[in-house]
Amino acid sequence: MPADASIVEYYPTIKELPEDERPRERLEQYGAQALSVAELLAIILRVGTKDENVIRFAQRLLHTYGGLAGLARAPFSELVVTKGLGQAKAAQLQAAFELGRRLLIAAPEERLTVKSPADAANLLMLEMGPLEQEHLKAIILNTKNQVVKVHPVYVGSLNTAVVRVGELFREAIRVNAAAIIVAHNHPSGDPTPSPEDVGITRQMVEAGKLLNIDVLDHLVICQARWVSLKERSLGF
Repeated sequence: MPADASIVEYYPTIKELPEDERPRERLEQYGAQALSVAELLAIILRVGTKDENVIRFAQRLLHTYGGLAGLARAPFSELVVTKGLGQAKAAQLQAAFELGRRLLIAAPEERLTVKSPADAANLLMLEMGPLEQEHLKAIILNTKNQVVKVHPVYVGSLNTAVVRVGELFREAIRVNAAAIIVAHNHPSGDPTPSPEDVGITRQMVEAGKLLNIDVLDHLVICQARWVSLKERSLGF
């Protein structure tokens, strides 16, 4: 028998932690923005397993699924068989992630102002990052760069043969938009723009000039990373 075989690592329960280290108490005192991802998950999960407290449990889930985006992308059928989850906790997690996605979709109605590529990326990453198929969306902006809406344009592999530039501007024209920001995801996890991405961007920019609708940027989005083609002078 190995010398350390009888040693069991002990994690204090949440009640055994000092009050200023407990997630719920920290949220009440400092606000949700002060908590780590693991602490926020711990509040949703409520209890851990017999071998680990809920914070350690949340950390294990994040490690197992490669971070928050991977956990959000995991299907219900996989979550329910993960050690320590089961149907109730898996449902709580998926409900929380879906609320987050719907909040992002609803955000344009609150006239969020896009001041940088990061603002646009943050608006879309939670929704688009976990997608397993390519989606093309247009963030439609008014003259103050306020978001009018996020409009889905296309689903499928992005190439010039199937993406019609006219479809991209149809909704922008209908709502009399001043500008758009285009975004699509790379399910591979690599946000490096492809030659096809650059070619389509060039077509979009030229079409926008004819229609008097500025194409401010084209973003490639992945789970935790994104690339601005405008910042790299690709197609612009």
